[in-house]
Amino acid sequence: MPVRSGKRTISIIGRVGIVSSAGVAGHKEGEGPLASYFDSVYSDDMLGQKSWEKAESRLQTNAAQEALRKAGLQPYDIDVIFAGDLLNQCISSTFGLRSLEIPYLGQYGACSTMAQTMLMAALFVDSGACNRAMAVTSSHFCSAERQFRLPIEYGGQRTPTAQWTVTGAGAAVIDDSGNGCIIKDVTIGKITDYKIKDANNMGAAMAPAAADTILNYMIDTNTKPYDYDLILTGDLGFIGSELLIKILQREGMDISMVHNDCGKMIFDRERQDVHGGGSGCGCCGSVFCSYIMQQLNSHKLKNILFVATGALMSPTSSQQGESIPGIAHLLHIVS
Repeated sequence: MPVRSGKRTISIIGRVGIVSSAGVAGHKEGEGPLASYFDSVYSDDMLGQKSWEKAESRLQTNAAQEALRKAGLQPYDIDVIFAGDLLNQCISSTFGLRSLEIPYLGQYGACSTMAQTMLMAALFVDSGACNRAMAVTSSHFCSAERQFRLPIEYGGQRTPTAQWTVTGAGAAVIDDSGNGCIIKDVTIGKITDYKIKDANNMGAAMAPAAADTILNYMIDTNTKPYDYDLILTGDLGFIGSELLIKILQREGMDISMVHNDCGKMIFDRERQDVHGGGSGCGCCGSVFCSYIMQQLNSHKLKNILFVATGALMSPTSSQQGESIPGIAHLLHIVS
């Protein structure tokens, strides 16, 4: 059974592990530095579908099926699936996973959804509520642009702080067999709002939430940044990552030598026009479930913190002049 460690952190007592994972990506992501690590890269971002939204659903379908295949499992072997995305009512997850006929709990954590679904899966497994669970998320550049900003046909200019929503998906299978990378602790984030209203500066909106979660985790566990091989955030991008480091330095904590961010890793900023870096549920979903998991499985990484961040906004809240609250959820994972 999981137990609370400190104020915000929950320790996973059993040997709950990530037994398989899969990350898939679109053609722009396939032109970046992590291309060889993705399980699939699609040259057609429509994936043969009739709309961007249907294409994003297909990303989830393919990522989930690949994670199951790698684990040697069938959909009926999964007790519950936690999934979410950026679109209204999480339609990418609903329509992408309906054919699997797995009991389903929809999640919304914006770009933090990969961490949120994984921590929910880990807690369910460790509590005995289920034996095996899946965590899935996705995003698509064109479906996100249509919902949150402007139709891509409009050809609007992107500000220097804007990030590029990743076309991709990630899926992970989590059980209590003791196999794979072990989830040791999770920290559930709290809503953090610094009253930022610029929808083209997500990194600034989410950085305070990441700082809050990391700081509280370190206090709860009495550990330091250099106890870990990597503190991986997502998806702060270049601007948000700089802000995160500065915020924590003001609190007397320096993570600069062990920090990286999925939004910085997925694209080549020099060769690809992505401005502030990558974003979207599919950014940390595809990066973590491919590159990072391969580094863990090969023991090149042995002890990491995965801290996915999200901007809890909607088109309606932005149109009404609301600020952009942030959230960040953390998992401590060892190989």
